[in-house]
Amino acid sequence: MALTTYVKGRAYDWSHAIGRATANGTGFNYPQTMCLGNDGDIFVANRGNENTFAMRVNRVKIGGPGEEELLAEFCTYGETDGHSIWPFGVAVDKHDTVYVTDEWTNTVSVFDAAGKFIRKWGTPGSGPGELMNPAGIICDAGGNVIVVDSGNDRLQVFTPDGKVLTQCGRNGSGEGEFNKPWGITLDNEGNIYVADWKNHRVQKLSPSGEFIMSIGKYGTLPVPENAFAVTYLGPFLSHTDPQGYPKARILNHPTDVAIDPDGDIYVADWGNHRLCIFDAEGTPLTHLVGDAQVMSKWGQQSIDANPDMMKAYRRARNLEPLWRFCFPTAVDFDSKTDRIIVADSQRNRLQIYRKVRGYADFQANL
Repeated sequence: MALTTYVKGRAYDWSHAIGRATANGTGFNYPQTMCLGNDGDIFVANRGNENTFAMRVNRVKIGGPGEEELLAEFCTYGETDGHSIWPFGVAVDKHDTVYVTDEWTNTVSVFDAAGKFIRKWGTPGSGPGELMNPAGIICDAGGNVIVVDSGNDRLQVFTPDGKVLTQCGRNGSGEGEFNKPWGITLDNEGNIYVADWKNHRVQKLSPSGEFIMSIGKYGTLPVPENAFAVTYLGPFLSHTDPQGYPKARILNHPTDVAIDPDGDIYVADWGNHRLCIFDAEGTPLTHLVGDAQVMSKWGQQSIDANPDMMKAYRRARNLEPLWRFCFPTAVDFDSKTDRIIVADSQRNRLQIYRKVRGYADFQANL
């Protein structure tokens, strides 16, 4: 796999990976969503499961390769205030206040940047201000909180203390309608982008919730004859691409979306195990499939502490499937560093790329 992908004046350089599978501490457990803090730290909501009870939010310093550092861990599993059952979305406002949705309790918990619990709001239901399986969440420039009310197929806007202001959307497949929406982001003009999970598309709405455009339609990647079988453990692997690959206009249950300062759009194409990249008009540019050829620092620490793990690693006939994304669930773009951060959920890690503008190819003197 190439570590640099080039298209139309843009290059995407793989940088490094962060993470390993852990129930707590320096690693992740099925990262679900994430967001950048004001200082560039990443806040990651971990889904966990009924075996590990590793539900939590980590605050992690990214840094360069090998510089990652766990700064805080909060909103762990539990039913009391400051805890969560099924944490889903995480957002940070301009005052470093952290908001976490809980899909099970239908609430939003509020913390300071160090993870100290402040308050909680939300009640289950379908009326104004009520929530049903809340998913993604984001804070707008005015300080209000936009919640993807997934079970009610709508977006709701709240004040920081939970007073509902407005809403948009309803169940359906038409313009401005949703079917189990998931992730959300905003561009510099305040336009809203929503990963419309079960409609297999991303919708762009105005700041007031009016439909602007839609990107994507349902489709799965073609599987060549010589590929490994597709399983729940990850994507197919082949050294040759079938005709028409990479099928950039199709999406299979997209889970998240991010926008960079140039207007390029990044979509976590969950069911197709890739990150799709579009320009500001929704024209496909390319896709990334994961390139973690170098072990993360925390992953290497696990191997160093367990020789049997290295023995198993060295017996693998082909390591390429381990490099690839496996059900990526979230994406974010750091405009200060031009980093693209992808939550590689089944691998319990983040993969980090860097966007390079004005990329110049090397000179080959023949």
